[in-house]
Amino acid sequence: MKYLLLGYTPADAWDAATADAPTEEALAAFAVYQEFEKELIASGELVSTEGLGHPAVSTTVRPTPEGVVATDGPFAELKEVLASFAVIDVAGRERATEIAARIVRALGEPIEIRPVMGEDFAP
Repeated sequence: MKYLLLGYTPADAWDAATADAPTEEALAAFAVYQEFEKELIASGELVSTEGLGHPAVSTTVRPTPEGVVATDGPFAELKEVLASFAVIDVAGRERATEIAARIVRALGEPIEIRPVMGEDFAP
């Protein structure tokens, strides 16, 4: 079963002006994560993983009464922002939770686990 792991980071710790210059602490945490990532690749459980750009450079496309509108920039005061994602293909939720726990220990930030709706979701 596939799961989407969503990684969040505190919004106030992610300054748009310094987003491209990681701290020593962030680099050390990411090195631990990369080692774990190698384990998931070797076990065949990692489908893909990516970090995301700063919310200040995001765009939201939404319907309005006037039609579809694209808006740039951050949109709300948030305590946490989506910073990364990974797609894993594992035996079930228990294994997904084990993997998420390892990532939380490595990066120190929360991970949300969501099942990926597969072919069984279609009518």
